[in-house]
Amino acid sequence: MDNTARTTAPPPTPTTTAPTTTAPTTTPPPREPPADPGAVRRAAWAGLIGTALEQYDFVIYGTASALIFSDLFFPNVSASVGILASFSTYAVGFAARPLGGLFFSRYGDRLGRKWVLVATLLLMGGSTLAIGLLPTYGQVGLLAPILLLLCRMAQGFGAGAEQSGGATLLTETAATGRRGRLASLVMTGAALGTALGAVAWILAQRLSDDALMSWGWRLVFGSSLLVTVVAMVFRRKLTESPVFKELKQQHERPASPVKEVFKHGRKPTLLVLFMNFGISTQSYTYQVFMASYLVSSVGVDKDFVPEVLLLGALCGGVAAVCFGTLSDRFGRRPVYSLIVGALVLLPTPTFVALNSGSKVAITVAIVIGFILACQGAVGVQMSYFPELFGNRYRYAGVTLGREFSSVIGGGVAPLICTALVSAFSGSWIPVAAYMSLVAAVSLIATRMAPETVDRDLNAPADSTDSTDSTDPPGAAPAQPAHR
Repeated sequence: MDNTARTTAPPPTPTTTAPTTTAPTTTPPPREPPADPGAVRRAAWAGLIGTALEQYDFVIYGTASALIFSDLFFPNVSASVGILASFSTYAVGFAARPLGGLFFSRYGDRLGRKWVLVATLLLMGGSTLAIGLLPTYGQVGLLAPILLLLCRMAQGFGAGAEQSGGATLLTETAATGRRGRLASLVMTGAALGTALGAVAWILAQRLSDDALMSWGWRLVFGSSLLVTVVAMVFRRKLTESPVFKELKQQHERPASPVKEVFKHGRKPTLLVLFMNFGISTQSYTYQVFMASYLVSSVGVDKDFVPEVLLLGALCGGVAAVCFGTLSDRFGRRPVYSLIVGALVLLPTPTFVALNSGSKVAITVAIVIGFILACQGAVGVQMSYFPELFGNRYRYAGVTLGREFSSVIGGGVAPLICTALVSAFSGSWIPVAAYMSLVAAVSLIATRMAPETVDRDLNAPADSTDSTDSTDPPGAAPAQPAHR
């Protein structure tokens, strides 16, 4: 009997080991620390205001290029050549952006996101103020456009790491499940900057032509000083993101983030480049080229252009947050694909509306362009692009991908569109075809990209190296393997 009792004793053993059989089915806790509401709030305001300054600087310059710079700095050429020359200086600013991105990316992943965001803010604000102090061609001759070119290069150099830096900081600071909404606030800042730039030109155009051409335009550029001071107040209160703090504590910061990107992060960087290519092109076509086209080709009154840009910016700012929030719910790739797909089809009806001459039709067309291209798509980018990268070179990867695409996209878009209209006897059809083609490139790249929503941002591997790239929103992200 005793022996029988002993032989039946083992049954309790399975109950003691039962927890170990179910343990593998439980999801490991996320490595990311809980979001600090105060840090999130400071990062949101700093990203919003800083991007507002960047966009303000670019909008007032782009509008000046379309409306008055040909007379101030290139007066001895025809009107069309003068506009081309003005847009060429505009493109030079974009050409300088990757150089600024290369320079500041080294420090964004080594010294911290805050350090770079403060430095770029000062450089952008200072160069914009300097433009307002420049002598014109009538005062110093050829030296005037040369100085304009140098200031524009400095402006672009500083902007090279601004928007990507704000997006990276906010994405790394926000709580999982809210990254899309919070990171999209960066683009609300861009909309605010566009709106402020439009308001500045609306007020400036209330002046007489003589006053505007002599000192009014200088006040527009000088007003960037106020925006710079406000942005600096918020930037100084920033704290580093939890992801960067962990890297710093673990001494895992790369000696050369840019080299790491070219060695290990080529795939996500190329995805960012081509996903942003069409968006950047269409965005600056709407914001810059169409202002010139409406005045020179359609015959719209100059005063109307800043007003419609203002309305477009306000609607676009709301759209950025809406699309960012939708990407938290439905995933980054589906929402981004929907927007880019719409942009493939949008250019032709847009130009039909513009050439109708109807202010209502023009306003609707520009507003839709702002909602989709200028703000909506980029609102999703603000969380999507940082999530594509691992933690060691995220800042560098996002910056290099976006800024190089800005050169071949938005930087030359006004120049290419103006040249196409001139080459084809004023026809808008080649411009519409160009816009649709670049959007199609971005759509193809987006379909090749992985889903990234809610992935662990402390993981060192890129999302393109993960096995969970097709997990639906809400699914527990797998832990990517270390490289």
